[in-house]
Amino acid sequence: MKVLVFGSLNIDYVYSVEHFVQPGETISSTARQIFCGGKGLNQAIAFAKYGHDTWQAGAVGVGDSQMLLEMLQQAGVHTDFIAQKEGASGHTIIQCTPQGENNIILFGGANQTISKEDVDKVLGNFEKGDYLILQNEINQVPYIMEKAHNKGMYIVLNPSPMDDKIFKMPLKYVDYLILNEIEATAILQAKNLKNEAELTSEQLLDMLIRKFPDSKIVLTLGGEGAMYGDRKKRCSQGIISVKVVDTTAAGDTFTGYFMGEIINGKMPEEALKTAAAAAALAVSRKGAGTSIPAYAEVEKMKQEKHK
Repeated sequence: MKVLVFGSLNIDYVYSVEHFVQPGETISSTARQIFCGGKGLNQAIAFAKYGHDTWQAGAVGVGDSQMLLEMLQQAGVHTDFIAQKEGASGHTIIQCTPQGENNIILFGGANQTISKEDVDKVLGNFEKGDYLILQNEINQVPYIMEKAHNKGMYIVLNPSPMDDKIFKMPLKYVDYLILNEIEATAILQAKNLKNEAELTSEQLLDMLIRKFPDSKIVLTLGGEGAMYGDRKKRCSQGIISVKVVDTTAAGDTFTGYFMGEIINGKMPEEALKTAAAAAALAVSRKGAGTSIPAYAEVEKMKQEKHK
C-alpha cells in the first residue's frame, strides 16, 4: 500500500505584522521569513513523518524549486512524480500576527499547469488499495479523481481552499472528506438554508453525512477540536492547549496524522487523538512544512497529555 499526495508545492513568504493590513493602509513588517509550503507538500511531509511510504505528485518551476524538492526528500517523501515546468513555482504571501493568526494570498504558478498526460503518467504507478490525498490548490482534480476511482484507489479530499471548483468534482467518489466548518457550510450550500448561522457542529456533521452517505467525514472545529462521523459512528476530540505561534500548517498536519492512523488500522477515536496532538505541536512552531512534528514527538505529547 502506497500513499500518493497529488497536490500543491508553494514557496511561502511570511511577514510578521502587528495586525492584518487594512484597505488603503501601508504597514511595516517586523520580519520576513521564507518557508516551503503548499497544502500538498505539507500533507506529504505529515504522512512521511508519521511513517508511511509517501509519494508527492504535482508541478514546480524549473528555476525556483530546489528548496521544495530538498525539503520533501529530507522528510522522506519520494519526489519522482513532481514535474518541472517553465515559469515560477506557486507561492504565497502570508501575514502572521503575534497571536499566531494568519491570512494568505495564493499564487498558483506551476500548480495550475498540470496536464492530463502528467496525471496518466503518475497514476500509472499506483494501484487498487493505494491512498490518494487531494486538496484544491492544483488543476485537473476532477480528472485525477475519475482516474483514481477507476483504479480502485481510496480517495481523501480536503476541499481547501473552498471555491466553485469543488462542485465540478465527482464528490461521490470521496472515501474520506476532511473539512472545517466554513468549508462544510459552503459545500452544503447551507447559506441557502434558514437560520444558517445557528447551525451547530453536530447539525453540520449530520447534514454532511446525509449528503455524502458513502463518505467518512472529519469536521474540524478550530479551538473546539474535531468530530468524526459516518452512517454508523460519531466521535469527537478536543484540542490540546499550547501557546500558538503560527497556525499555517495545522490543518495539513491534522490531515496527515489522522489518515496516517486510519491507514494503519486505528479507530477514529484514536486517530483524532493523535491528529490533535500533532496539530498542537505544529501550531507551536513557525512555518509550514518546518512545523510538522515527527511521530515520536506526537506520541510523547499524547502520553503527557493523557496520563
